[in-house]
Amino acid sequence: MNQRSRTLSNTFFSSVGMYTEYVLGMLTSIVIARHLGPDGFGAYSLVIWLVGLGVAITNSGTASAAIKFVAELRGGERTELIPYLLDYLRRAQRLFLLVVLLAGAATFVFAGEKIAPGMNHRLLLGFLVVAVALRASYMFNIGVAKGFENFRATAAVALVSTPINLALVLLAMWLDAPVEWLLAVFVVSSVVFFGMSFRQIAPLLPPRRAGLELPAPLLARVRRHMGWTALTVSVGFFAASEVEVMFLNMYAGSHAAGQFKVAYQLAIGAATLVPGVFSALLLPMMAGALSRGREVAARRFVGTTSYLTLLAAPLIAFGMAFGGDAIRFMYGAEYAPAGPVFAICLTATCVAAMTAGASSLLVSADRQRSILLLVVVCGLIKLGLDAVLIAHFGLYGAAFAFLSVACVSAVCYAAIAIRASHAQPEWGRLARILLAAALAGIVASPLRGHMQPLVPVLFGGTLLVLVYALLTLLLGCWGRGDIEHLQHLHQRFAAGRPRAGARFLEWASRRAPAEDAP
Repeated sequence: MNQRSRTLSNTFFSSVGMYTEYVLGMLTSIVIARHLGPDGFGAYSLVIWLVGLGVAITNSGTASAAIKFVAELRGGERTELIPYLLDYLRRAQRLFLLVVLLAGAATFVFAGEKIAPGMNHRLLLGFLVVAVALRASYMFNIGVAKGFENFRATAAVALVSTPINLALVLLAMWLDAPVEWLLAVFVVSSVVFFGMSFRQIAPLLPPRRAGLELPAPLLARVRRHMGWTALTVSVGFFAASEVEVMFLNMYAGSHAAGQFKVAYQLAIGAATLVPGVFSALLLPMMAGALSRGREVAARRFVGTTSYLTLLAAPLIAFGMAFGGDAIRFMYGAEYAPAGPVFAICLTATCVAAMTAGASSLLVSADRQRSILLLVVVCGLIKLGLDAVLIAHFGLYGAAFAFLSVACVSAVCYAAIAIRASHAQPEWGRLARILLAAALAGIVASPLRGHMQPLVPVLFGGTLLVLVYALLTLLLGCWGRGDIEHLQHLHQRFAAGRPRAGARFLEWASRRAPAEDAP
């Protein structure tokens, strides 16, 4: 298989795996949320967040090291060292897991009633031991598969394991199972994910050779990578995850935590799925541009920022106009208070998505120290804002803390990227894009609040997208190359009809600036 075919294959399987996992994972979460109600879902979400924290710390540096160094050994034709590298990384993972378990046990002994009020802490600790170990091993196996550039394996795991998880949850709902049974389902699904991932990577590993050991320089680099990554991931988890769920359970109750969780997860899913696999390709794309010169990378950064803003802006407008209707449609009327919170969280996640090009540029330019400092600062700001705002303002305090940190992070990433690339984003174009989204939201907003929430979500969303597309062309938000591509599609699939549409695209093309595509 040549490089182009391999790239297309990886893109396809990466897309299949990502969309399957997100769509079915979102559907599973919706089923659980509707079954448990806000109070039960808030308590359930806290437990799952604790699992996520444990997995992040357990895999500190090991999963990313598997991706990086497996790929490096393959590229250097030293594949015989891969089994010994993975042995070392798994030992490190077990050490991290021991630290997590000891810290978790101490936390439940001294502050269990504060963090997880009303729960059986011994049962909870036992659940965390099993769930964290299984999920961390699953994520490590996925890292190994990515190091081998075998995205078919990651897609296979998602296509088999995620539907099984959904089926188990539906069965539990049909049996009217309590929270404890749903946690048991989580453990069973963790076994499935681990088993499938282990089965997929087993044929990839080369046979062992007696007498081999990792070279000292390679071992030193692996340790250094794990050290930096462990700190970044551990602190970054608080900045990037829904730590608000923990503070809400502590200060505002599980009902508010359940409301925030549905708003947060829907916002994260929407902001992730719209850019799609393009976001996964940003890092290698930016690294390739940087290898051809700083000017090329600067143009790619500018073009990517404009493109991501084009995708994210209508999402913000949709959340502002129809956030409450979307929540009622997907989760039911009892989650209505989450509507405004969803709009705020969606704005925050879209702001972060707009600066994905900046963060990819910094990683490609080896600005890891700047990224680490920014992650640490944002993590500390988030913890401070959550503790203060949630204690005083509850659910809305959590939403505004999340938005504030997202804006601070986005501004800092953009500022550092501008300084590193010596390139300014197209501020005028970005402002026109946001204006088009705002006007489209205003035009579509009279459809919100219908008794049947599907009506505003479907018809209002469709109207918003159509008006937004028209306004972006009128306001000159597209580059000439983009419009030429639209003209090609119009000619190919509609034979240039209606002629008014073809003339409009010709007019827009003449007004559009000639620029590089992202």
